[in-house]
Amino acid sequence: MGIKTSFFCKTCGTQHSKWQGQCNSCKEWNTLVEEIIEKRKEENWDLKSSHTKTNKSIQLQKINVDDESRILTSDNELNRVLGGGIVAGSVILLGGEPGVGKSTLLLQIAINLKLRTLYVSGEESQKQIKLRATRMGLCNDNSYVLNETRIKNVFREISNLNPELVIIDSIQTLQSDVIDNTVGSVSQIKQTTTELIQFAKESNIPVFLVGHITKDGQIAGPKVLEHMVDTVLNFEGDRNHVYRILRAQKNRFGATDEIGIYKMISKGINAVSNPSELLLNQNENGLSGQAVGVTVEGVRPLLLEIQALVSSAVYGTPQRSSTGFNAKRLNMLLAVLEKRAGFNLGIKDVFINFTGGISVNDTALDLAVVASILSSYYEVSINKNICFAAEIGLSGELRPVSKINLRIKEAAKLGFKCILISKFNKIDLNKVKIEIKYIEKIEDIISILFK
Repeated sequence: MGIKTSFFCKTCGTQHSKWQGQCNSCKEWNTLVEEIIEKRKEENWDLKSSHTKTNKSIQLQKINVDDESRILTSDNELNRVLGGGIVAGSVILLGGEPGVGKSTLLLQIAINLKLRTLYVSGEESQKQIKLRATRMGLCNDNSYVLNETRIKNVFREISNLNPELVIIDSIQTLQSDVIDNTVGSVSQIKQTTTELIQFAKESNIPVFLVGHITKDGQIAGPKVLEHMVDTVLNFEGDRNHVYRILRAQKNRFGATDEIGIYKMISKGINAVSNPSELLLNQNENGLSGQAVGVTVEGVRPLLLEIQALVSSAVYGTPQRSSTGFNAKRLNMLLAVLEKRAGFNLGIKDVFINFTGGISVNDTALDLAVVASILSSYYEVSINKNICFAAEIGLSGELRPVSKINLRIKEAAKLGFKCILISKFNKIDLNKVKIEIKYIEKIEDIISILFK
């Protein structure tokens, strides 16, 4: 009997019967690779109970959901993103760029938990992990470290140790004997992940998987890997900044609009409970081009400082650059300013920056972006006690934004005296120590702030 092979797309993981230049699923070119798919008889994770027990149907009304157990960690940011803690038997995929702090974050979680944890590392030695834990000042007798790449040996150690949490760092380094392919191939990643999912569901033990990020920002390996796991977390951040953001791209047990904010220091990663105070720079010198916008991530309001620079274009084509803000939306706002408010920005270079390296996609920051641009254009500073929360339409009108009451309360909590919002927003607040100014059109901002 010959060896059975098939062709897999390195980008999306779609299987093809023969080689072809373009993938039928993701339409990428030259991404198909040939891999062996002939399986052997033995399996690494032998689920004996699954062969003897037959699942039966049950009425929907009789299904009990009150007994869903969650593991609360000492990291409140992680608990928030996961929807209240780690669900027993869940498989969580953590992705991020190299050096962003994925291993450090999971090592902190493993050591700080009062549970028996197994940290499986296929990239770092046990001494390197010990040195990292010593640098962070962490120690726990219930934390075990295994340096192994064969998943068969990993399961053997799990059977001997009986851990309550398993961390795999990383899934690309594991190798299954069922598939005769190299480590990190599409087939190996799918097979090892499948066996870990079977183990997690059968034993009710949660498993963390670390996934590498490719150059285009996608988790390395097949895209189908994200559909197999229960939760997909992205750990974002720039090496040049100290802040990191944890986002849930997929979560079967909670919402995906929550974020967790961390601060990278020499002793590890610390959770930031009140990021608004850290992301705001008190403008005591009255500098122009700075404005404060109020955004909401999930149920958490954030106040961000936005910096803008408007200068004469040196070359024929003006430059448009934005850090942390959608570049296409910036071009739209500049077009609205030129069309509706009469500003000749077509000959100006415009640069936008969100301080702290934070990247937010919230249309409620439109008004703050426009205010910072006008402040730099006029070379007049904005009062540090004023903040903004409104969306700008193509006709120059200010459109209402969601969760406005939450935004206003956060601005008042941090000591702001005035907030500019849309005239069409409905407010349901009592005794808030902040002045609320309602604006209908973009032209009204000029008369309020600069005249």
